[in-house]
Amino acid sequence: MKKLITLCLLVSLSLPVISFSQPETKAQHDSRMQWWRDARFGLFIHWGIYSVPAGEWNGKTGYGEWIRTSAEIPLHTYDGFKEIFNPVKFNADEWVRMARDAGMKYIVITSKHHDGFCMFDTKETDFCIMRSPFRKDPMKDLAEACHKYGLKFCFYYSIMDWHHPDYLPRRDWEKDRPTEGAEFRRYVDYMKAELKELLTNYGEIGVLWFDGEWENTWNEKYGKEIYAWCRSLQPGLIINNRVGAGRMDMEGLTKEGAFGGDFGTPEQQIPATGLPGVDWETCMTMNDHWGYNKNDKNFKSSKELIRMIADIASKGGNYLLNVGPTSEGLIPPESVERLKTVGAWMKVNGEAIHETQASPFRSLDWGRCTKKDILNGVRLYLHVFNWPQNGEIILPGLLNKPSKAFLLADAGKAPLAVGRKDDALVISVPRQAPDEVNTVIVLDLSGKLDLTDPPQIISDYDFFVDSLNVKLVSDRDNVEIRYTLDGSDCNTKSPVYSRPFTVKNTVVVAARCFRKGKPVSGTGKKEIRKAVANPAVQAANSLPGISYRYFEGNWDSLPDFRNLAPLKEGVLENFSLEPKSAKEYYGFSFSGFINVPANDVYAFSLDSDDGSVLWIDGKKIVDNDGLHADQEVESAVALMKGFHQIRIDYFNKTGSEGLTVSIRSSTLKKQVITAGMLMH
Repeated sequence: MKKLITLCLLVSLSLPVISFSQPETKAQHDSRMQWWRDARFGLFIHWGIYSVPAGEWNGKTGYGEWIRTSAEIPLHTYDGFKEIFNPVKFNADEWVRMARDAGMKYIVITSKHHDGFCMFDTKETDFCIMRSPFRKDPMKDLAEACHKYGLKFCFYYSIMDWHHPDYLPRRDWEKDRPTEGAEFRRYVDYMKAELKELLTNYGEIGVLWFDGEWENTWNEKYGKEIYAWCRSLQPGLIINNRVGAGRMDMEGLTKEGAFGGDFGTPEQQIPATGLPGVDWETCMTMNDHWGYNKNDKNFKSSKELIRMIADIASKGGNYLLNVGPTSEGLIPPESVERLKTVGAWMKVNGEAIHETQASPFRSLDWGRCTKKDILNGVRLYLHVFNWPQNGEIILPGLLNKPSKAFLLADAGKAPLAVGRKDDALVISVPRQAPDEVNTVIVLDLSGKLDLTDPPQIISDYDFFVDSLNVKLVSDRDNVEIRYTLDGSDCNTKSPVYSRPFTVKNTVVVAARCFRKGKPVSGTGKKEIRKAVANPAVQAANSLPGISYRYFEGNWDSLPDFRNLAPLKEGVLENFSLEPKSAKEYYGFSFSGFINVPANDVYAFSLDSDDGSVLWIDGKKIVDNDGLHADQEVESAVALMKGFHQIRIDYFNKTGSEGLTVSIRSSTLKKQVITAGMLMH
């Protein structure tokens, strides 16, 4: 992640400005990204003066690094934390050795979070650690320790700043930060001055990890400017996609056509499938908060963490795992304990993570797989989560000749027997799992990888009202696809697929690839069911438009608006946020009827910032709840022609806002719901 690096001296660099008039070639880009792709595993550290209140304010205990705005703490009160922030127990050597021993290859630490407090020696503001009682620069010590122990040192830097007088916008509740005289361009220049300090005072920096880019004052133009500025100071620098303004919320990938830096940043989630050709890194908390919260003991287990490392590497991504140190400078003991356990596993199995590529298999029911190219062949690392009771690990669709197999933890590399059954290789393993969390088996194959996945069974949905078209697809040449509709095994007597077919009853489609009369893939299966559509309801005496109820409040997720008294209510022509009185901290509940033109499956989508939920006929269909930037979620329901009850709840906390409601079906192209479809 985000090749082991040689030690280098920490020097104060004065680097030349370079020109980006010539686009970087693919070879140059791959060379710059190589150490990060090889690393696979890194440590995230969220540390700042928000660790002083330790997640607690006015009797509430659920806060983290956002406490300044989440608890609406006045600026002069929050500034007081600087006067008592004194992390005298901080030990850079201990932190870096802990990360190294856990198998991590780089460290990303918050140089400045959204609160604007700088954890480094800056000449640009007094709101920094050098003006605290500590009066030392922990970033300098960490940089030296990283270079000493062979880890890449990296900085997180927040674009958003709740302290700087020129950063815009403000929040509605901030009465002590007037906007008069504020100039955002001046703030961008302030950022550039601080970024120059970070990139010239601490030696080689591996990654600049930006965040806080989602407010409407930031745009793609600024992102490109900052990207070019930073890489002019350190040409080998890697920069995440949050430097731009096109991130698709917590999914972390960049919208098509937008500027996306060097890698995507899924947050608190692992993409369900691999993302071929895309560099990405999952960042994730070890408990429920990024910054230190003394009451948060909901830590992930070591088992979960070890399996996540393998899962992410198997999909071609990096894992950036977070810790939140205390105001004294100590990493919580629960985090230290888990990293020691992870490190023990990585000491034995690290080669199955570092410098590996994504799994060639679409899915494996017993675990995960990572891959390396070796001389005259391929090496597969089989991460077995679910140890087989029959002593057989099956690798479907794998046609290569095996050269050897052994347990990675076995220093003697005693060979495991490998046989073949039709398309599959079968590895014989001990009855008892050597490691119940994740046992790694090494399988070396001769020649270029020859793998055929089961055919993909493609349909718009896995249910229908009257009928549904089904398509079977394989990415391999010179194969024929045979299928059944009752879930039975496919053989040479099964029908050969030639074109999409229509199903009118519930079926279980099974499909398998054959070549020269022999199976060359495993079998894919998918149940497609005939659904009972929701009956239409009576909407007598209804009028055009949609009813709304408007509320104000501070929520992190949708409350039950049915139990709250609205501040106002009325009727709108269509879903709209126009009746709001506040810019932030508000919500709507819309209700009425939607008229659908035919018996069909209808997909509804909610594109919102922040959270939204859609109910049809009293059942939750689309769940896009929670704090997030602009994000679209879609789900489907079978409906009979006519009117159906519809309800949408929406809330916005801070920052940008928006709600778009769309519909599509087999006869309707995706479109925003029109006023003509709504009644109340």
